[in-house]
Amino acid sequence: MGPRARRAVASAGMLIFLAVYVWAAIAVADLLPESPLIDAVYYLVVGTAWGLPLLPLLKWAEGGKKD
Repeated sequence: MGPRARRAVASAGMLIFLAVYVWAAIAVADLLPESPLIDAVYYLVVGTAWGLPLLPLLKWAEGGKKD
């Protein structure tokens, strides 16, 4: 698979992943107790953690190049 095709597949995968991730984050947030502190910590963690699962996909999209 060429680089352009890998990037296209990775882009579609990222969009699908992020849609599911946002839906799941909101669903879990509804289960948490009502507290501004809990909300702040939860959204801080969830708002930054979305990138970690995408790292292997991005590495694959670039052809597995190492820095």
